[in-house]
Amino acid sequence: MLPLGGCLLSGDLPEPNLVIPAAYDNGPKNAITAQAALPPLDWWNKFRSRELTAIIEEARVNNLDIAAAVARIEQADAQARIAGAPLLPLITANGNAQQSQSSMTTSKSNIIAIKQNGGRSKGGGFLSNAPVNNLQATLNASYEIDFWGKNRAALRNAEELAVASRFDREVVGLTTVVSVANAYFQVLAAQDRLRIAKENLDSATRILNLINQRAQAGTASALEIAQQESLVNQVKASIPPLEQALYTNRTALAVLMGRSPEQVRIRGGSLRSIAVPRVTPGLPSELLTQRPDIREAEANLAAANANVYNARAQMLPSITLTGEGGFESAVLRVLMRPESVIFTAAAGLTQPIFEGGRLLGNIDLQTAKQEELLQDYRKAIISAFRDVETGLNDVRQTALTVQLQQAVVTSSRRAFEVSEQRLREGTIDLVTVLQTEQTLFTAEDALAQAQLARLQAIVTLYQALGGGWLPEPVEASNAR
Repeated sequence: MLPLGGCLLSGDLPEPNLVIPAAYDNGPKNAITAQAALPPLDWWNKFRSRELTAIIEEARVNNLDIAAAVARIEQADAQARIAGAPLLPLITANGNAQQSQSSMTTSKSNIIAIKQNGGRSKGGGFLSNAPVNNLQATLNASYEIDFWGKNRAALRNAEELAVASRFDREVVGLTTVVSVANAYFQVLAAQDRLRIAKENLDSATRILNLINQRAQAGTASALEIAQQESLVNQVKASIPPLEQALYTNRTALAVLMGRSPEQVRIRGGSLRSIAVPRVTPGLPSELLTQRPDIREAEANLAAANANVYNARAQMLPSITLTGEGGFESAVLRVLMRPESVIFTAAAGLTQPIFEGGRLLGNIDLQTAKQEELLQDYRKAIISAFRDVETGLNDVRQTALTVQLQQAVVTSSRRAFEVSEQRLREGTIDLVTVLQTEQTLFTAEDALAQAQLARLQAIVTLYQALGGGWLPEPVEASNAR
């Protein structure tokens, strides 16, 4: 059974309950080969293409999806700081200056005195409504005692989401590198196929000229000319889609590099110039823990667990302490004197009794989300094994396909060369020549596609192994 990794919190955590093999089914297993099988961080260098390495390095710096993922890390860090605020007291400073004046006509006796005595009271003194000043300078503090861990659970949730955002950045980064490699190999494949198509067009045109020469000599018919012209036109028709594919993948590389297409020049070359990395046998199953998507699912599950704890704690009483202290006076010059000191202190307890099922509904909601994320985590683990097993098999099968297709091309080229020579000598029928032509053209194009599939299978395997992922989460400031 695969236990949850160190990213999860201790406590009431669900277990994935998955039985996994000790190693991937890809050859003999031993400690030495397993250690050697760990994919390097810069796995793309194994293809030994300077242009590919330069493009990938630029994409890792300028790719806009990666930049957006870095911004999400910063957002998650800010949310974690916000979630941690309730664990500390809330302190505010208040200053208040007030001047008031009461009305002399609010009392019936004052109104009578004003009318009868000209504003004098019965004792002979004048009635007064002089302004009254009130000055205050206070500090207010409030603090909720996190007795049940409600606020700590909210903070753990935010912290785990921040961890998940870092692994999300690694998922985006790995996907970007894989997309760059695949697009670059498609550029090379399109260039190879274009060269093959143009060489085949030259060969077909050469054969057409020979047939025309035979027709002038009366040894070839119009049907034979039409058949060869049809083959020439078929080869010509295959060129525009290849040029379109070449342009499309070049522009795709520009977008991945965070640049406009007119600013990017992709030289390319040939798939034959690309080194084919060797896949070391004995890959240990622990490699799945390096996959950032699994670690992201693990962190999300831990965050959901904290949410469940928080929802349960909301059912329990909350205790709040409040206090206020400072100075109050009617005259500014005596405001800060000891006799002007004021303070209040209070404690309150709040117990939810009836909220219409909101709290119970929140517990059910968070528990259901936790169950959903648990199943996502299980699926991520199972998918990781499927991806690796499929990738290993694809690498083996595509390598075999390239080997067999190379033999097909070799024999087809030999047959075409012999048939062309005999056509010049006039000792072979044109049908045989057409068949050998079409066989060679198809075999060469199929070989280029098989070489592309092999390289893409290797790239996919590196992605399945989590290659290029940093073992430790990166800080937002260093996430680029």
